[in-house]
Amino acid sequence: MSQESPDQTPENTATAAETAAPAAEAAPSTEELLQKAEAKAQENQDAFLRAKAETENVRKRAVTDVANAHKYAVENFATELLAVKDSLEAALAVETATIESLKSGAELTLKQLSAAFEKFKLAEVSPLGQKFDPHRHQAISMVEADAEANTVVQVLQKGYVLHDRVVRPALVTVAKARGA
Repeated sequence: MSQESPDQTPENTATAAETAAPAAEAAPSTEELLQKAEAKAQENQDAFLRAKAETENVRKRAVTDVANAHKYAVENFATELLAVKDSLEAALAVETATIESLKSGAELTLKQLSAAFEKFKLAEVSPLGQKFDPHRHQAISMVEADAEANTVVQVLQKGYVLHDRVVRPALVTVAKARGA
C-alpha cells in the first residue's frame, strides 16, 4: 500500500503544464500590449495636438484683442469730445453773435470739456506755490523771488496727468535763492 503525501491528493496532482496554461491565457500577449500602447500613444498625440492648436488660437485671439484695444482705446473719449466740437461749431454758425453770447457759449463748452476730462480721469496740474517736481513739472527759467528756493512761482502752461501718469508736464518758473 502506498501512501500518498498530502500534496499528492487527486485534487492537487495537476501537472505543471495544466497550471501554466490558465496563467498564460490570463496574461495578454506582447502583441496585444504593443497595440494598447500604440493606441494610448496615438490618443496622447491627438490630445497634445488639440491642446497645442487651442493654445495657438488663444494666443492669436489675445494678439487681436491687444491690437484692438490699442486701436480703439480713445473711442469713448473721442465720443465725449464730439459734443465739445458740436458746441464750437454751433457758436461759429451764429451770424449775429454778441460778445456776451460768445463768452457764455465758450464757458459752457469749457464745462463740457472739463466734464469729459473728469470722466476719463484726465486731471489738471497747476503747481503754483508747490515745490518743484521734475517728474511733473518742466522748469523754463529760475528767477529771484521771495519764495523758498525750488518753489514754483509762475505757471506758464498747466500740466495734465491721466490717472497717475504725466501726459504733459506743467511749464513753470522756479524761485532761486536770492544772491545765488
